[in-house]
Amino acid sequence: MQVLTRPWGAMHYRIDGPADGPVVVFANSLGTDLRLWDQLIAEMPEVRAIRFDKRGHGLSDEGGDFGVEDLAEDAAVLIEHLGVGPVVFVGLSIGGMIAQTLAARRPDLVRAAVLSNTAVRMGTKESWAERIAAVQSTGIGAIADIIMQRWFAPVFRARPELAAWRNMVLRTSAIGYVGACRALASADLTAATSGLSLPVAVIAGDQDGSSPAELVKATADLIRGAAFHVIADAGHLPCVEQPAAFAAILRDFLRENSK
Repeated sequence: MQVLTRPWGAMHYRIDGPADGPVVVFANSLGTDLRLWDQLIAEMPEVRAIRFDKRGHGLSDEGGDFGVEDLAEDAAVLIEHLGVGPVVFVGLSIGGMIAQTLAARRPDLVRAAVLSNTAVRMGTKESWAERIAAVQSTGIGAIADIIMQRWFAPVFRARPELAAWRNMVLRTSAIGYVGACRALASADLTAATSGLSLPVAVIAGDQDGSSPAELVKATADLIRGAAFHVIADAGHLPCVEQPAAFAAILRDFLRENSK
């Protein structure tokens, strides 16, 4: 087990794949840990995959109060610690906001980025406040079924593995979950993301109930030269529902931008 010590505590990370493969760093969504990428990485054994649990998720410590910029700094320190930059950075949902922020603040560490099911702003302060209140009053279990409906297409929700994803959400630290919700509520990356000049691919799911394809495309439209892809029969986590389709997009992107 690999852990990086940060001022706020232990940051869990994992490395898979060949040492000479293209280095790709993956950042997870709200309520998931680094296992989010298991199926995608299985589709791409040629990649040197680096994953981490952000604050308050998976095996990392809770990390106190934080914003998206703090999560981006954690990713920057990890890349520097491993001596692997510049990397291709893939982020989903809040992970995509980490990717946008890191690319804007530390272009020396990011050669290209894939932004999946994300935007420059996600939700509203009011909607995040309602979610925070629900978690604090009755626990994550009160919203777990709603999350599953927003995350996954109906076909996937009928599959037995849905229970495992629901359990992942339930076992997320309430403190970490609320902290990430607060980070999302305060984040507006419009100015920074509009100025990005690195290669970017943007991915949406056609059945995403959390970040609809039109919202994701609006962010792609802000970035000069960004390629936009919609994965069919996928919700908020297309790397889970359609890993082969996601891998095909990422593999083509790496072919052009990993060196």
